[in-house]
Amino acid sequence: MAAPGSSLLLLFLLLAAASSAAEANPITPGFPPLQLHALRHRRSTAKSSGGRYAVSAAVVTAAAAKPFTAHYFPQELDHFTFKPNSSAVFYQKYLVNDTFWRRSSGPIFVYTGNEGDIEWFATNTGFMFDIAPKFGALLVFIEHRFYGESKPFGNDSNSSVEKLGYLTSTQALADYAILITSLKQNLSVVASPVVVFGGSYGGMLASWFRLKYPHVAIGALASSAPILQFDYITPWSSFYDAVSQDYKSESVNCFSVIKAAWDLIDERGSTDAGLLQLSKTFRACKTVKSVYSFRNWLWTAFVYTAMVDYPTPANFLMNLPAYPIKEMCKIIDGFPTGADIVDKAFAAASLYYNYTGDQTCFELEDGSDPHGLNGWGWQMVMPMTRSNESMFPPFTFTYEEKSDDCFQNYGVRPRPNWITTEYGGNKIDLVLKRFGSNIIFSNGMRDPWSRGGYAYKILPVLKNISSSIIAIVTEKGAHHLDFRSATKDDPGWVVEQRRQEVEIIKGWIDQYNEDIMSK
Repeated sequence: MAAPGSSLLLLFLLLAAASSAAEANPITPGFPPLQLHALRHRRSTAKSSGGRYAVSAAVVTAAAAKPFTAHYFPQELDHFTFKPNSSAVFYQKYLVNDTFWRRSSGPIFVYTGNEGDIEWFATNTGFMFDIAPKFGALLVFIEHRFYGESKPFGNDSNSSVEKLGYLTSTQALADYAILITSLKQNLSVVASPVVVFGGSYGGMLASWFRLKYPHVAIGALASSAPILQFDYITPWSSFYDAVSQDYKSESVNCFSVIKAAWDLIDERGSTDAGLLQLSKTFRACKTVKSVYSFRNWLWTAFVYTAMVDYPTPANFLMNLPAYPIKEMCKIIDGFPTGADIVDKAFAAASLYYNYTGDQTCFELEDGSDPHGLNGWGWQMVMPMTRSNESMFPPFTFTYEEKSDDCFQNYGVRPRPNWITTEYGGNKIDLVLKRFGSNIIFSNGMRDPWSRGGYAYKILPVLKNISSSIIAIVTEKGAHHLDFRSATKDDPGWVVEQRRQEVEIIKGWIDQYNEDIMSK
């Protein structure tokens, strides 16, 4: 779902035939002692003498002239039980930038890491770096325990259901709360206000963190956060309907070509000779063995491009031009009358994979994930279907089938209603109006994940829940576009969106400081 997320990004579930995901907390009787990540031994030498604030000497670059340092925090494996293994320690990675920090008065801005290596999100969240000087803020980016160097069991963390059982969103939120609290204590800035930021799944975590830990964070900016993509709150077909509408709004012919391509690929890929011919058409580095590889290759290109249909060139997922959907449709519409439909679809998708023109062939069956998103399928049950109006083949979803799929893959049954039980979602406007505060839900309507976000639920009247539960919606915005670094080519509506967010956050901090001073 980067998510900027994309991302997000809740991205991994899109690579297959839009199967949704599952979160489960299995019982682990007889679980052997925790085998700590090999990095534990390297990191233990980097601990500071100030307690749990562990620091490494490594320095990486977030962007030009925007460095951050990598740190490792000794985190407990299980925050919610007192079993023998609960207090076992793993080292959670986080990044810090104190370039603009006014220690005596500045706030702490924390990014709640989502599905990938934390450096990836830090380098694609330039907004936080851009506004840090105005606030004198300390910037902290915390890696999710499911990803990067923070996996409790290293590369074996998703090797068994016993280990996967510790990798849930609730554990991740507790990680953030403990790390932030300890960091403030060790830096002797206990009274500093904390604002959390997150995009896509990270945006979900940011909003949930504000609701679950209001004593730790005074506010949250949740961008492109599909917190309503659960149960029966949001129409299940909304994501793919939105992707389809993005293409149709550029060109009906473009939409129709993509829609027609799937059946032709299935037909041609039904024989070995057909697979060989398709491999040539798709410029595959080697002959492709499954027709689904062609489908997934196209699928990924068209879905991800809809998510990152930014108004300026970007390289969040791939190097892409401004408004890449428009450019894809120009390619399709530029073919002569009677040209092959599959050729058109391939040429358009090639923009996603080879905009720079340096790829001589494509690895269609390369299952590697350059962004470390593998594992998302464990996180939560998110029902998604494809309607007949979609440009993708129709697809149905049932909780029963999803449960059977999880049991076959993991040996456990999911808890399909757990997310809304734990975090809410049903009648969210009524609930948050009574007890919630200081959350910005930002969504761009070009982003298909916006349909599972706060804004979609209150269409056609886009309004705020209260004076401090704010919806900022942009008609042409894409997946957490507001979190990207400002550029000279940004359209005025993006500039205005970020200005509003800054002013709202400033108001939260000013009010917090007034409350502190009045005591």
